[in-house]
Amino acid sequence: MVNVAITGGAGFIGSNLAVFLKSSGYNVMCIDNLSRSLDNNVRLLSLKDIPLYVADVRDCNKIFELMKDCDIVVHAAALIDVEESLRDPVSYFENNVVGTAAVAKACVDLGVERLVYISSAAVYGDPIKIPVDEDHPTNPLSPYGLSKLLGENIIEFYSKINGLKYVILRLFNVFGPGQAITGYAGVITKFVNCVKCGQRPIIFGDGLQTRDFIHVHDVCCAIEASFKSSHVNEKFNIGSGKGVKILDLAKMIMSLANFDGDPSFASRRSGDIRYSCADISKAKRLLNFYPKLSLEEGLKSVLNDLT
Repeated sequence: MVNVAITGGAGFIGSNLAVFLKSSGYNVMCIDNLSRSLDNNVRLLSLKDIPLYVADVRDCNKIFELMKDCDIVVHAAALIDVEESLRDPVSYFENNVVGTAAVAKACVDLGVERLVYISSAAVYGDPIKIPVDEDHPTNPLSPYGLSKLLGENIIEFYSKINGLKYVILRLFNVFGPGQAITGYAGVITKFVNCVKCGQRPIIFGDGLQTRDFIHVHDVCCAIEASFKSSHVNEKFNIGSGKGVKILDLAKMIMSLANFDGDPSFASRRSGDIRYSCADISKAKRLLNFYPKLSLEEGLKSVLNDLT
């Protein structure tokens, strides 16, 4: 049986991944400092008998001990709020960059077979071409995006110097069950929560900005595919390959929830990217990754989850 450690395992993506992998026959354990985790996600791990160890990824000695028997490490632990990163960049560099350096070093010292790093489309910044492929220049617009790019650089460094085998997955806009409603949350979770509370969704900007939405189940499939692929030391975009206008997204959610009226608008937020859509042809070709859940199906699952 393959042993997998997931950092940030009590987070949105980490907890979904842990349950998915266990149901697929992997031996899974999670590491999380619980600073941003939801109680429901912690309970879910307990319900599924998935071990959760409370530790900070910057604690080199602790994570070394915890990951001793692991074949694969998925590094998903990170602070992820773009706006917060603009207000407090140092925390993002301390958590995301130093944390990634510690995890990569532990993987090298322990001879872990493969490190899967959960990166972000935020590394690209405002695209100069759409859809965005993996060779697109990186130009992050926020400390969050820069912290994810520096994490990639650290992992590539350890690979060059120490032979660490890795796969970097640049996720686009992930949504699904277990995502936070308060504080930082994906736009879909925020819009769904608004209509469930009888409020109009709030669009920041004109609503013509586009995003590429992918359901967390498809992300879990992509991560598992990265375990099995012979193509290591590669970067892959993980998205749906379809750009959706935020205004159209709001209207779709309102229609599915039978909510009358129009969304409301507020000022554009700093650090927001105007257009985003993934070119996923490389992931299709080398990982055999094909998203299965349509946006409408995924939205219905989120609406049901919050009912």
